[in-house]
Parts: sequence; structure tokens; C-alpha cells
Amino acid sequence: MRALVLDQQRSIDDSPLELRDVPFPEPGPNQIRVRVHCCGLCHTDLHVVEGDLPPHKMPVIPGHQIVGTVEKTGANVAKFKRADRVGIPWLHRTDGSCQFCRRGLENLCEHGQFTGYDADGGYAEFTVVDEDFAYPIPPQFTDENAAPLFCAGIIGYRSYRLSGIQPGERLGLYGFGASAHIVIQFARYLGNKVYVFTRSENHRRHAEDLGASWTGRAEDAPPQPLDAAIIFAPAGSLVVDALKATRKGGTVACAGIVMSQIPSFDYNQIYHERVLRSVANSTRQDARDFLELAAKVPIRTEVQIYKLEDTNRALQDLKHSRITGAGVVRV
Repeated sequence: MRALVLDQQRSIDDSPLELRDVPFPEPGPNQIRVRVHCCGLCHTDLHVVEGDLPPHKMPVIPGHQIVGTVEKTGANVAKFKRADRVGIPWLHRTDGSCQFCRRGLENLCEHGQFTGYDADGGYAEFTVVDEDFAYPIPPQFTDENAAPLFCAGIIGYRSYRLSGIQPGERLGLYGFGASAHIVIQFARYLGNKVYVFTRSENHRRHAEDLGASWTGRAEDAPPQPLDAAIIFAPAGSLVVDALKATRKGGTVACAGIVMSQIPSFDYNQIYHERVLRSVANSTRQDARDFLELAAKVPIRTEVQIYKLEDTNRALQDLKHSRITGAGVVRV
């Protein structure tokens, strides 16, 4: 099969992903082999490629917002059959027995594995996954429009939940890429006013088109204090901006897997029981709950399509904020 392989972590501007012929992956017991139709682009892919995350499996096939159809099943597979359409997200496997799994926090599993990082992912014609870590896709979503749901959507949903935002309250979104353009849709559906902070004029216009109550730059003061904020852009300075904009008792949730250094700030900016928290990965229940909500809204993802052989360029566009909505590789 054709696949994009990363041998050594280095800048995406050097086009480090190489298109090669590699052996088909064979499904083991309880696994399915999926013919990949498309795979969404994610900043985590950039972190894997460029070395912001330490190498785990190397060489590796990145990509973890996968949509495709079941092409082969291993022994004991009961949930899916050949030709079923499925999605595969970042969470690839958990041990099910560590202290975090037992507490319902499998996103923090001590032996968790992740798609496109610990296991080969979706920048390829085929991939394999345990059937318990794949999900049926609501029929109203096309393959390309479904792909961003499987990380941008799921992690955005978990970030929204952990922010503690309630219906009718004001939610701030810092950065307006693939995840934020999904969050604003279900947040408005759930009754929130959404304020968007981004340096890009194109992204501010996009947010306004999707119903943002206000848009501005990160350093701008919103017309009213935020009840909660979610930071998607990996810039530590945004933590200070978001805390300044958030009311007493509000929460600032950091959705990224990495972030630049957070500058020091005065204690009074977090005083009055403001909460600063990170969001790490997601659970299978997050995925199930979000996909159900996405179908109800329904979420309309805006996507920019690339060919598999153009994935280096696609990730360069992602890195340099040249994508509106979400980027998707069609395999």
C-alpha cells in the first residue's frame, strides 16, 4: 500500500514525510483493517513530525482523524463487518486496568497508545485498530466532513465540558482553527454566546459567519467578562490574556497537547477562584457523546482537501495558518 512515512523528526518545511510502498497491516484478534478514505490534519501531527513530542514509534505513519470502511476483520470481531464506515481518533488503545482507567479517566491511561504516534495512522491507504476504538459515523456526514470530528471535534467537546460552561453563559475561544470552528457551532446550539480571539482577519470573519457574538485579538478586552475560555492556539501568552478576560470563579481550559512557555503573572489574575486547567486526550465516551451531539446540531465542517502526495504542503499550510476551517487529506 502507499503510505507517508516519517523516519526522523524535523521541520515540516523540510517536507520530511516520504511517500512509499509498505506492507499491508494485518488485523489481529479483535482488530479491523480499515481502507482509509480520508484523514484530517491536526496540529498534533505537526508536533509529532517536528519533534515537539518525543519520538515513540519510529518510523511511523502519522494521522489520527481517520475515516474509512472496514476491509477485513480479525478473529472475534463482533461490532463491525466488512464495508461498515468507521472513524478512528487519537486514542488508539488503553490497558483498561490502571488506576486512571478504573476511575473512568482512560484518557490518562498509564499505558495509553495513540494513533499516528504509538501506532501507524491514517496517512496511508490502510490502517488497523481494535474494534473498541473505532466508531460508526452518523450517515449525514460525508467522509471529508466527518474526518475533523475525530479529533478537532472530540477534543473540542471535552474542552468545552471541562471548562464548566453552562447554557446561556459567555464562552471565549482563543485561536480559530479546525477545533474552534466546530465548538462554536455546538456551543451556540447549547445556548452560549461565543467570543472569538484570533490575530487572523480571515478567521475573525469566519467566526462571525458562524455566529460569534464578538471577535477581536487576544489582547483585546471583550465587551463583557467571559464565564469560561478555551485556548486552542499553542501560545503560552494567551493564558494571561484569557485569565484577564475571565470573571471570578471562571475556568480557562488549555486544549493543546503542547504549549509555549507561559509567562509569569500576578497572583491577582487567578485569584477569586479562577481555574486554569489542561485538557489531555479524550475518552471513548467523549467520542460517543460528541458524535451524537454533532448529528443533532448538525455540525457543518468546512474543509480544504489535499491529495495524499501533497500532505507535506498541507501540514505546511496548517503550520502557517493558511487553512480556513479544517484540512483533510483524501487518500
